[in-house]
Amino acid sequence: MPAQTADARPEDGPIPAEPAPAPPAPVDLSVRPPPAPPPAAPVAAARPFALPPGMEALPEGAWRLRFSPGAEAPPRTAEPALAELGRRLAAGPEGRVVLLAQASGPADISAARRLSLARGVAVKEALVAGGLPATRIDIRPLGRTGDATDAVDVQPPGLRRAAP
Repeated sequence: MPAQTADARPEDGPIPAEPAPAPPAPVDLSVRPPPAPPPAAPVAAARPFALPPGMEALPEGAWRLRFSPGAEAPPRTAEPALAELGRRLAAGPEGRVVLLAQASGPADISAARRLSLARGVAVKEALVAGGLPATRIDIRPLGRTGDATDAVDVQPPGLRRAAP
């Protein structure tokens, strides 16, 4: 390194760079976000509509669509109501709609499960035709249950009850 001469001044040297900005202040983890708003009311309570024969409102806020024994497709009279229900569920709060499908028979466990699955798929297709996205629908084919019911229960988002 060359030695400085007597007539060199520190001002003549290279200009130092600006100092780095101060680091950001630490995050205060003791601050909590505001509480979440209360859950939305079930869709059934929002705007009641006339249920067709074979479809009923359950006390906990779900709907039950009854099937004829052995039938895979819902009754034709229920198609408009299922489409309307699909529209209302699509317009309601976000979340998953759960279809609990049941069958009273046959005695073969596998056949009863397939029958309940076919019923759940048929109800899902009707709700999708009404505007509810298919990605928001879960099907639970229960097969033959202790209640021996031929039905599909439609549970709106946020409603969780034990399967029959």
